[in-house]
Amino acid sequence: MHITAKADTAVRALVEMAAHDGAPVKSDALAAAVGETPKTLEVVLADLRRADLVSARRGPDGGYWLTRDASRISIADVIRVIDGPLASVRGRRPEDLTYDAHAAVLQDVWIAVRTNIRAVLERVTIADVAAGAVPPFVRELTDVPGAWQRRR
Repeated sequence: MHITAKADTAVRALVEMAAHDGAPVKSDALAAAVGETPKTLEVVLADLRRADLVSARRGPDGGYWLTRDASRISIADVIRVIDGPLASVRGRRPEDLTYDAHAAVLQDVWIAVRTNIRAVLERVTIADVAAGAVPPFVRELTDVPGAWQRRR
């Protein structure tokens, strides 16, 4: 799975908003917090607004805020808004693929991969990250021997 810069920026912007407990956050402050230019962030925020994850108001009391509680926004929700399906093969959903002969079971592999990605990303919320804690099952996965080792 490849997590795009845009999806990463979107998640971090939502985490920053969650940390402000519903108070509007100015786009310049969000841009500084996530390390992006205001113009780049505005593109991401526009996608999040269209998906009704954030709202905005102009003016001195304006800014951006979450439209629902951060505990009800999963990282999977954000990635789907920004990049589409969590797992695809050559731009297609795994259930739409067919393979012949010896590769026939490859579809099962791709479905299993998607299931495992969902198992993490659908259960970790923006509130979890904003609180600085991940659910215990995530910590267990990161504690698996070799989890932090790079592979070619």
